[in-house]
Amino acid sequence: MLLTITTTARPATDLGFLLHKHPERVQEFGQSFGTATVFYPEAGEDRCTVALMLEVDPIALVRSRGRNSPDFSLSQYVNDRPYAASSLLAVALADVFRTARAGRCKARPELPGSALPLELRLPALPCRGGPELARRLFEPLGWEVDAQALPLDEGFPEWGESRYVRIALRGTARLADALNHLYVLLPVLDDGKHYWIAPDEVDKLIRAGEGWLHGHPERGLITRRYLGRRWALARTALARLAELGDETEEQLEPAVEEEPPAEETASGEPAAAEADAPDVQAPEPEPEPAKPKALNVRRREAVLAKLAELGAVSVIDLGCGQGELVGALLARPRFARVGGMDVSSMALTIAARKLRLDRMPDTKRARLTLFQGALTYTDKRLSGYDAAVLMEVVEHVDPPRLEALERVVFGHAKPQHVLVTTPNIEHNVRYEFLTGLRHPDHRFEWTRAEFTAWASKVATRYGYSVAFEPVGDEDPEVGPPTQMGVFTRDQRS
Repeated sequence: MLLTITTTARPATDLGFLLHKHPERVQEFGQSFGTATVFYPEAGEDRCTVALMLEVDPIALVRSRGRNSPDFSLSQYVNDRPYAASSLLAVALADVFRTARAGRCKARPELPGSALPLELRLPALPCRGGPELARRLFEPLGWEVDAQALPLDEGFPEWGESRYVRIALRGTARLADALNHLYVLLPVLDDGKHYWIAPDEVDKLIRAGEGWLHGHPERGLITRRYLGRRWALARTALARLAELGDETEEQLEPAVEEEPPAEETASGEPAAAEADAPDVQAPEPEPEPAKPKALNVRRREAVLAKLAELGAVSVIDLGCGQGELVGALLARPRFARVGGMDVSSMALTIAARKLRLDRMPDTKRARLTLFQGALTYTDKRLSGYDAAVLMEVVEHVDPPRLEALERVVFGHAKPQHVLVTTPNIEHNVRYEFLTGLRHPDHRFEWTRAEFTAWASKVATRYGYSVAFEPVGDEDPEVGPPTQMGVFTRDQRS
C-alpha cells in the first residue's frame, strides 16, 4: 500500500526537515506486520514528494491480528491488506512520522507551524460509503477532494464498481494536521481495524483529533467507526468531547446507519401490519424531557448574554478556533464590528468555510475581520474593540508566557471589557471517565481560588475591576464546570 505527500512550497526540500527523513536516503522501518519504506521519488527546490510504502507480510499479519479477528483459515491469508490502505497504513504512518505528527522540528523549529500547499495521494483505499463519504470526511477540513471509485475489473465495466476508491487531497495545511487527519480517517473510511481496540484508543483519538474533530460535522460517525463501534468507548469519547465543550449531546446517540431497518422492531421481529392494528385512538404521547444543553453551548450563551448586558457593540474573539462564537456574534446585528483571531491557520480556514464567507452578504461581511496572530505578541489589530473574549484560551498558554498575554490584552489592546472563561479543575471529579486535565493541550487548570487570585492580580496591575460568575450548573461542593471573570477597565486608566 502506498501514500505520497507532495509540496510545492519553496524550498520544497524543507519537507525532509519536517518529516525528519533525508531526501537522499531510502529508510526502512520494521512493523509487526511488515516493513514500511520511506523514499523520495522527486526532491527539488520547486517540488518535493515523499512516499510511504508499506509491504505487508501475510504470515506476520496473522500472528499479530487482533483477538476479535475471525479465525477463518483461508481468510487469514487471502485478503486485501497487503494492497489497500487501511488501519495498517495508519499505524505505520504514526510510527514512522511520529515527530512530524507532534509538530516538532529541532533543526527548524519555525517550520511545523507553517501551512504548506500539500497534495496527498492514496491509489487504493477501501471505503465503506464510497467517494461521497470521502468527501464528507475530508472537505470540512479544508481539503479539495478528488475521489474516484475503482471498477471491479476494468475489462468488464458492466460488473460495476468495487468498494475501493482512489483519493487525491489538495489544500494548504500544516503537515502535522494533514498526518493526523490521515491517521484518524484511514481506518474510519475502511471501517475496520486489524488490532484489538482497547480503552486507550479513546485517548489516541482525542489527541489526534485536537483542533479539528470537535468541529467536524461527521464527528459522531468518525468516533464510532474509529473505535470499532465499541459503544461504551464511543460514548466515553463523545462524552469527553461534550464536557470539554467540543461536542453536542445529540452526538451521543447512534447514527441512522446503525438503526434497525424500518420493517423490523428493535428486537428483530417484523413490525405489525397497519391493517392489523386495533381501531382505537392511541393516547397522546407524553412529551420527552428536553435534553440538557452541552457545556460549550451554555458557555457561549453566557458570554453572549454578558456582552449584551455590558452594552458592547464591537467584540473580538481571541483564540476564535473554528468560529462558533464569531458566527453567533454575527447573527446578532447589535454587534456592529466582530473580530476573530487565532494562531492556527487551519482553524481559520475551517472557520471561513463554516461561516460561508464566500457566500456571506456584503453588509455582514463588512462587519467581520478574521486574522492569524499570537496572543503573546503586541498587535495593533487587537485594539479598538469595546470587548475582548478569551473563551477557554488561557489554559492553553504555558504559565511562563501568561504575563506576555496579560500585557498584550490588558496593557496594549485595552478593551473596555474582557471576558475570560476557563475550566474549574475542582469540578473534574464529577466527570466519571476523566483522568488528568480536560484536554491534552491544557498546560494547567485552576481552582476557583487560583483563578480569583490570578484575575485579581491582573485587574490591579492594569487598572481593571473584575467580577466572577459561574457557567453551568453549580455543584454545592466543587462549584461550576466553568468559571468566568468579567473585567471592566477603570475610566481613569
